[in-house]
Amino acid sequence: MITYLIILVTSVISIAAFRNTSIIDKYKFNSYLIVHNKEARRLVSHAFIHADWQHLLFNMLTMFFFGKQVEDTFTGYFGVKGIFLFIFLYIGGAVVSSLYSLYKHQHNPYYSAVGASGAISSVLFASILFEPLNKIHIFFIPIGIPAFIFGAIYLGVSYYMSKNSNDNI
Repeated sequence: MITYLIILVTSVISIAAFRNTSIIDKYKFNSYLIVHNKEARRLVSHAFIHADWQHLLFNMLTMFFFGKQVEDTFTGYFGVKGIFLFIFLYIGGAVVSSLYSLYKHQHNPYYSAVGASGAISSVLFASILFEPLNKIHIFFIPIGIPAFIFGAIYLGVSYYMSKNSNDNI
């Protein structure tokens, strides 16, 4: 259930931010504001805002394909505590993936970023760790793609989007 709740909350907030840029300004990752204005919430809040429909769809589909399996594995091993571990994995992924940018851009007030790619990556690679040969069926590809191959594709697309776009991903 937590997987679907994360997808729903992230989608609602992102769609609202598409229409109201003040939401993006208030919650986006900005190292300068985190360090100098003590706005630590931005270490997590940026993961609930996406730059555009493509960015949102890519991340939420990945969460849909892999999140439930990780959530079920955690709750299967740890019971109710597994839900909290799953949430910790997701939020921890968002925070840890931002630490390098926090350090690198701490004196740059113009550097900002949005998106859940770090959080999604933590879930994706936990899933691959649990079941590396799990098959992912994508609409236009007639055969299942093994999870570890999808993981490599995900990293490639995330890297491409971060290096070749001007939309703060």
